Amino acid sequence: MRSYVHRLTDPLIEQLLADLSAVLVVGARATGKTTTALQHAASSVRLDHDAQAAAFRADPDAALAGLAEPVLLDEWQAVPAVLGAVKRAVDSDPRPGRFIVTGSVRSNSDGGMWPGTGRLVTVDMHPLTVSEQLGTLTMPLVDRVVAGAPLIPADPAPDLRGYVALALRGGFPEAALAASDSTRQRWLRSYLRYVAERDAPALEAGRDPVKLTRFIEAYALNSAGMATDSTLFGAADISRDTGVAYHRLLSDLRIVADLPAWASNRLSRLVKAPKRFFVDSALVAASAGVSAPAVMSDGNLLGRLIETFAVAQLRAESAVSDLFPRLHHLREAQGRREIDVIAELADRRIVAIEIKSAAAVSRSDARHLLWLKESAGDRFAGGVVLHTGPRTYELGQGITAAPISTLWA
Repeated sequence: MRSYVHRLTDPLIEQLLADLSAVLVVGARATGKTTTALQHAASSVRLDHDAQAAAFRADPDAALAGLAEPVLLDEWQAVPAVLGAVKRAVDSDPRPGRFIVTGSVRSNSDGGMWPGTGRLVTVDMHPLTVSEQLGTLTMPLVDRVVAGAPLIPADPAPDLRGYVALALRGGFPEAALAASDSTRQRWLRSYLRYVAERDAPALEAGRDPVKLTRFIEAYALNSAGMATDSTLFGAADISRDTGVAYHRLLSDLRIVADLPAWASNRLSRLVKAPKRFFVDSALVAASAGVSAPAVMSDGNLLGRLIETFAVAQLRAESAVSDLFPRLHHLREAQGRREIDVIAELADRRIVAIEIKSAAAVSRSDARHLLWLKESAGDRFAGGVVLHTGPRTYELGQGITAAPISTLWA
């Protein structure tokens, strides 16, 4: 059996269970929610298994009684009444470490009042980062920038082909840890197929899998871009209403996770449209049907893939950071200035990050970060240009060029 891969969320789950009664672990299918939750549970119930779910359908309060705690309630949406039982159990006995719940994000807003408010604290589970795959669980990049810690590259640092290989491997455990590229590709393609043919129709009946597949492919090719709705809907040959519904479905399934636009009272003429992203770079390549040679020969696709890959690492890190960064992008009207990632902290300071698929970057590549530093004043906590070269060096006061491998070094 494959040994357990420790996750960035493990210390957070442990801490929350020591302080609170119930934790809700959410994320896309096959990101490892159940496997990780089991590491912290004394007992478990698979509510998507009829035999285990029967008692909870009949009397969820009685079924919960007597189970060793923390008890994992996996796929809670299969028996929605179990959340009401968790609420009542926590209300009557609020001691820490009682329940770990996993399941569908979409179900949070389905029907009636959500009983988890004030009882369940959410932990976001993302696809595996490279840091998790290597077992080098580091301080999040944003935290290091704020703390003034050195940004040290991996040793050895990947070259551009190495970064492409990591992006194509992605972070879904069954694919990323697969023994062969062929197995990985078959798993990823099957994942996308089941999303279109099974998962999406289960959430919203009547959706055409063929049209949804076209929309997924169009979205993948525009990951890390700002294609308009009309461009995407036209590429998939679907109506606006259908496109809006498909986007909602993919967001609910956590296949896509767009970066919202950043706004500031000090800056005018900022574009308000989100930047589109797949949650995993390997899904982008699988949907587009491309391999490493195809990526290396297409500069546009290369840039999108590397940025999607880097943002996936940043997103997973941000979910466990005690600085509570919210990730955005920045773009001025007519694209005069743009910054790939703006991490806004709870105290409203910002860390700005550019991502370049280039081995050598210069002060010119940091010009938008320098502009933002001057514009944002005291709110600017630091800037980083992530690149595919081997070295870390300064581009200006408070702005550093660092290899992408800094994320897991």
